[in-house]
Amino acid sequence: MTKKILLSLLLFVSFMAVAQQSTSSPYSFYGIGEIRFKGTVENRLMGGLSFLPDSIHVNIQNPASYSYLKLTSFTLGGSFNSGTLRTFTEKEKTQRSTLDYLAVAIPLKNSGFSFGLIPYSAVGYRIRNADVNSGITQKFEGTGGMNKVFFGYGMQLKPNLSIGAELNYNFGKIETTSLKYMTGIQYGTQENNSTVLSGFDYKVGMMYQRKIAKYDFYSGLHYNYNSNLNANTDQVINSVAYSEFYTPSVVDVLSETKTTSKIHMPNQVSFGAGIGTSRNWMIGTELTWSQSNAMGNRYDNITVASFENAMKYSLGGFWVPNYDAFSNYLKKITYRAGFRYENTGLVIQNQSIKDYAFSAGFGLPLGGTFSNLNLGVEYGRKGTTKANLVQENYTNVVMSLSLNDKWFVKRKYD
Repeated sequence: MTKKILLSLLLFVSFMAVAQQSTSSPYSFYGIGEIRFKGTVENRLMGGLSFLPDSIHVNIQNPASYSYLKLTSFTLGGSFNSGTLRTFTEKEKTQRSTLDYLAVAIPLKNSGFSFGLIPYSAVGYRIRNADVNSGITQKFEGTGGMNKVFFGYGMQLKPNLSIGAELNYNFGKIETTSLKYMTGIQYGTQENNSTVLSGFDYKVGMMYQRKIAKYDFYSGLHYNYNSNLNANTDQVINSVAYSEFYTPSVVDVLSETKTTSKIHMPNQVSFGAGIGTSRNWMIGTELTWSQSNAMGNRYDNITVASFENAMKYSLGGFWVPNYDAFSNYLKKITYRAGFRYENTGLVIQNQSIKDYAFSAGFGLPLGGTFSNLNLGVEYGRKGTTKANLVQENYTNVVMSLSLNDKWFVKRKYD
């Protein structure tokens, strides 16, 4: 059985080893990029629900969940994305593979803690804008993103009530290039920015459950307070010789500056509730609200984009035919499905950028252990072709491996 688990882990790591760029969305041009983390695979396949307590799966979204853990758990998750970027006149296909999170959770008496790493946001775009009337062409490129290292602790106040808190350290680097040139003019202007991000934020959470007749009622609340990020930017503006056939070459350095600024991240609150029967089925819904983010774009004076309050609605659940059916493997599989609808908070050309997706998948037990492999598919759409914008149609194949066992058990015999 150990060999099977190791083989599953090796296959998972091999699957993610082809990872290159974390996103290819033109909407990652704004703010700190596209928010990649949507929850663990188990939660993501249920539309992103985060209020459900679990004894063997790590719920990174709500720190109160750590108090329900019964086994030490090591988990990592990733995804493969295949999509199409579409306007009214053009379309282009994209592909990428990413590692989405890595976490370890350890149970204690009536409490538990977890720590890990989350690649939180990603920047990855190439945009070309040509004005045939003026002859001016602009090209924009960006790479990088922000990561979170987290440490969370949860404890039970009562058998049916738990609370938790989490501290996050944010860090990352974003590099962007803006090139402008005119047809018939020998030289153009190129601006290079390299920004290092750092800062702390924290999260608090609560989970409550109780019996209602023969059913179990679940609910959860978590609040994320985001303080300011420190942004240290090195900016270089060059005059460059440019041609469509080769990389721009620097002719002269026009200016070099170093700036330090603050980026205020929006606060976020989420509340969800559901009903079901323990280890058999559950259905629930959740609402997540984020305040308006007025930071805009980091470098350019963008007049066509703004930010508004963001809102996300989630609906989903799971079903296990018979978790202790030792002779029928199919009955022990966890079947999950969900839907989410999200107003991202980004407004471009007076168009609110929406993102919605359907998801479904399985939790596959690994032999006679409590470990499992979780697989699923998420199909969605982001953006719009209105106002000459880009619509993203995407399919995410998501996968996570959860290795669970008892640690720190004192031996009775040597």
